Amino acid sequence: MNNFIGMNMVKCSLSPGCAILGLFFLAASLACLAQERRVVKLPGTEGLPFSDGVIAGDTLYTAGEEGIDAKGKLATGGIGPETQAALAHIEKIVQAAGFELKDIVSVTVYLADIHEFSEMNKAYKSVIPDPKPARATVQAAALVNDARIEISAIAVRRK
Repeated sequence: MNNFIGMNMVKCSLSPGCAILGLFFLAASLACLAQERRVVKLPGTEGLPFSDGVIAGDTLYTAGEEGIDAKGKLATGGIGPETQAALAHIEKIVQAAGFELKDIVSVTVYLADIHEFSEMNKAYKSVIPDPKPARATVQAAALVNDARIEISAIAVRRK
């Protein structure tokens, strides 16, 4: 039986048994690529309908974090303290997952007011270690709980 495979029209012959065996190995290989997932939940967040973080392979994805204090209230004093509180919460998630702040490779910052970018940036620079991760900052029309900021991060475990 002659079959043509691929864009280059490579000619090869396959018996039905070889084709089935090949599909078996392909399926087994794809199953190995599927990464185990582990959920990170911090104390006090059990009732929330999302995870604080999810680890897939060597990568941690954090949920968006607002600048709240230990009682769940927004940090007082404006965007600076809210930024520091949000990053402190991200640090707790990162550490609970077995990562470090220096493992963060990407950050997304959502601001309620883009005019607070400069003040947010000062607080951000004081917390996030060098080299700084890639970052996107956007203004959102509104954030939950009337927050001034929400931050999410992606970290990759160093080998």
